[in-house]
Amino acid sequence: GIAVVASFVTPADHAFLKQLGVDDSKQLNDIKIKQIAPLLEERIKHKALLLSPKKYNEMVGKGKAYNAVSVKVALHNQAIYLLLQEGLQPEKIVIDAFTSTSNYHKHLQKEKNHFSNPISLIEKAESQFLAVAVSSIIARYLFLENLDKLSQELGYTLPSGAGTQSDKVASQLLAAYGMSALEYSAKCHFANTQ
Repeated sequence: GIAVVASFVTPADHAFLKQLGVDDSKQLNDIKIKQIAPLLEERIKHKALLLSPKKYNEMVGKGKAYNAVSVKVALHNQAIYLLLQEGLQPEKIVIDAFTSTSNYHKHLQKEKNHFSNPISLIEKAESQFLAVAVSSIIARYLFLENLDKLSQELGYTLPSGAGTQSDKVASQLLAAYGMSALEYSAKCHFANTQ
C-alpha cells in the first residue's frame, strides 16, 4: 500500500528531533524507525493516511480513476488539507518531490479539497527539512506495521518492494489463495504481477 504523512514541526521541536536522530529517514533502518516513530506520533502534530493494497488496486490502474502518480498527489493533498483544517499556520509546505511541480498541479485540479498555501516540491527534501523527515519516518512505520499485519493475516512473510523475494511469495500466495490474495496484499498494476 501507500502511507502518506503531513507533519507540522516548529523550531521548539528541533532539539527533540535532533536528539532522536531524526535525519534523512532513508539512513535509518527499520528497527530504528520502529523505535522512534511512536515518539514522533506522540509529540508532533501530523495527519497520516494509509491506502491498503486492496484499496490501491481498486483505485489505480488502466481504466481506473487514478494512476501511480495521481493517487500520491491525492493522498499528499488530503493529508496537508486535514492538517491545515486544525488551524495550523505553516511558514512553508514542502513535499519530497515524486513528480514535477507542473504534473503535481495538473493532477491536483481533479481533487475536491483545496487550500491556498503555496507548496514546494523539493528533491531529497527529507535531508533538508525536519518536517519531511518526520513524515517520512512515520509513513515508513505505518507501512511496516501494515506489512506485518498483512503477513500475519496471510501466514506468509510479505517482503517490502519488488524483487525475487516478492515474486516468490506472490507465487506462493497465488497457489494457496488465488488472485484475491494478491489483490489484498500487493499493488497489482506492476509488470511482475501481470
